[in-house]
Amino acid sequence: MANIQRGEIDASIGGERRVLCLTLGALAELEARLQAGDLVGLAERFSGGRVSARDLTAILGAGLRGGGNAISDGDLARLSIEGGLKGAAEIAARLLKATFGEAA
Repeated sequence: MANIQRGEIDASIGGERRVLCLTLGALAELEARLQAGDLVGLAERFSGGRVSARDLTAILGAGLRGGGNAISDGDLARLSIEGGLKGAAEIAARLLKATFGEAA
């Protein structure tokens, strides 16, 4: 079960309830993968509300791994997500909000 105080959320991905968390390691992974430079760059990138499918995969993949799920982005891309693309975007938004607060 997710602990929002620790920045965790839960979501139905691949038919399973999973915990996602953007730990420091997961955030470092996102910085490098998305060439954001730093945490401020990540926050600014996502605060505008425009994200690509590649961004969603990176956010959810990093969050899943940060939450203790051993899954690659390639494997994630093949899983069903409750609500489809809209559901994936909503999960990413909840995860970013849990990590960065209301401004995300």
